[in-house]
Amino acid sequence: MPARFTYSRWDGTQRGFDLDADVLFDELTDELLYHGDVNAALRRMMQQGMRDRNGERLSGVRELLEKLRQERQARLDRSDLGGVYDEIARELDDIVDEERHAVDQARRDAEASGDERRSATAREAAADREMRLDLLPNDLAGKVRELSAYDFESGEAAARFEQLMDRLRQQLMQQVVDQMSGAMQGMSPDDIQRMKDMLAGLNEMLERRERGEDPGFDQFMEQFGDFFPENPKDLDELLEQLARRMAAMQAMLNSMTPEQRAQLQQLSDQLLGDMDLRWQLDQLGSHLRQLVPQAGWQQSYDFEGQDPMGFAEAMQAMQDLGDLDQLEHLLRSASSPGALAEADLDRVRDLLGDDAARSLERLAELTKMLTEAGLVEQREGRLELTPKGLRAIGSNALRDLFSKLAKDTVGQHQLHRLGQGHERTFETKAYEYGDPFQLDLQRTIRNALRRAGPGVPVRLDPADFEIERTEHLTRSSTVLMLDLSLSMPMRDNFLPAKKVAMALHSLISSQFPRDYLGLVGFSETARILTAEQLPEVSWDFVYGTNMQHGFALARQLLARQTGTKQIIMITDGEPTAHVTPDGDVFFHYPPVRETVEATLREVVRCTREQIRINTFMLDATGALTSFIEQLTKINRGRAFFTTPENLGDYVLVDFIEHKRQLARGRRRAG
Repeated sequence: MPARFTYSRWDGTQRGFDLDADVLFDELTDELLYHGDVNAALRRMMQQGMRDRNGERLSGVRELLEKLRQERQARLDRSDLGGVYDEIARELDDIVDEERHAVDQARRDAEASGDERRSATAREAAADREMRLDLLPNDLAGKVRELSAYDFESGEAAARFEQLMDRLRQQLMQQVVDQMSGAMQGMSPDDIQRMKDMLAGLNEMLERRERGEDPGFDQFMEQFGDFFPENPKDLDELLEQLARRMAAMQAMLNSMTPEQRAQLQQLSDQLLGDMDLRWQLDQLGSHLRQLVPQAGWQQSYDFEGQDPMGFAEAMQAMQDLGDLDQLEHLLRSASSPGALAEADLDRVRDLLGDDAARSLERLAELTKMLTEAGLVEQREGRLELTPKGLRAIGSNALRDLFSKLAKDTVGQHQLHRLGQGHERTFETKAYEYGDPFQLDLQRTIRNALRRAGPGVPVRLDPADFEIERTEHLTRSSTVLMLDLSLSMPMRDNFLPAKKVAMALHSLISSQFPRDYLGLVGFSETARILTAEQLPEVSWDFVYGTNMQHGFALARQLLARQTGTKQIIMITDGEPTAHVTPDGDVFFHYPPVRETVEATLREVVRCTREQIRINTFMLDATGALTSFIEQLTKINRGRAFFTTPENLGDYVLVDFIEHKRQLARGRRRAG
């Protein structure tokens, strides 16, 4: 069935234009040109973030880490872990006060009865109870132990104490359950026994695996799967979940003072007192510490807030803080955007909000988007640019540079393809086989109407085709010499220079395909570069600017070409190195006479072979200016004193004007 679409008026709330491969690649262009490595460029974008088409900010890993740190600190500044005991201690104090009041009331009632024997017995009982209450230990566990053996005068106080103990047993048991799963609520004796059976089964599985046997995971999940609503797919995933929960409990213990820890342990021993359950838990904890050492067993937190937390709140806080730690580890260790896909976005949304989850989701898709668009591909475990990606970088660089130029500066040069390697004369001719198919639609339709008469549809015949007459431009051969010495990035000159190289390559290959562009990089020595290498080329970590070797290689490349020949050299330093007759590289700074003379001798050879040298100087010093003046005087080329900001303007204008001068010269000669 054909696809059906529905449309509605844009009201500003709809989404769909936020991010695509083209927007992403535009953002990556400068990074790719500067560092020449797709993997490194994506990592930097992942770290720094970006803006989508709507101008909305997608947070990078650095911003997410900062937001995560702020969220963790806010939780620590807000809460007080001592509240785990404060609530219990306050309620026990209320029970004791109620008991004291009942004891005192019972003594007064006995004395008011007038029965001396009753009064004496009541006074003796009251004194005994008051002494036991006065001698209650200060620690929570000791107070619970003594009150458990105390004979309450107040039935209401006794009932409140039993209710508190039942609630504490439930909370302590729930901590055990929380270490295992989130599935069990309201533990009955049967539930506790079944949990002990589950723990025994877990430990048996781990022992079987340690012996190299089949652990029996599927059978275990069939029997006890209701304890694990996350439905782990294998034993390793189950162990990671258990380790995360048990580590959260351990983190709470680690975060307590020694006195608080001891109280919790004693309280747990008194209220639970199940040796088999404790043994099974200890066994499992020992196994998990060995199997999942990275779970954060030694983690602790410094709570400095005023809001007291109960048991359940403290355990949830530990779970949240543990998940924040796990997310932080993921963000810090991610070496590529794809690694971020491991994050649980629902959990990120709960902890850090919708914007953070959305940013993380989009960051994780960066590599996938570029791969599906055909701009990058995996080769031997690394991302590399495809031919389409190479063209896109050149096109982006060309667009960026032309966007800064006024149209009249370049004679309203058209960027879209009109006649590859040709110039319009604004005349037409009948189409002949082999001509560029630049159809003049108006004249073609007029020819068809003249041949067949008026009426619709207008049926075209090849004989009706009339095309725009063009004349071939004189072929131009250019070698771009790009300075790759260490001073280029140190002075922030490398990126604009490389962008110009990519833009020139894109301009020539798309608008002047008959022309030749060679590439030579030079630092201590020079080397020939291919168009495919250009996006990945970076500066050399060496000192030396060897123009002499660069001119020699450029001259060799141009010797095999026809048409007018020129060298465009982009540099920010005078010649400080040359190749000696013995083939050795000589370097000296500041430049010495023999290096300057060796370089100028190569300039003379270029001049004899009618190769014009146009030099673009960045941050020109007095010494560089003096040398370039000598070079220009010998070669009769041109020199431009420019800056990184307008380098592209000068180079592109010069190249296009050079082409137009050649075309005008050819027409005058004709």
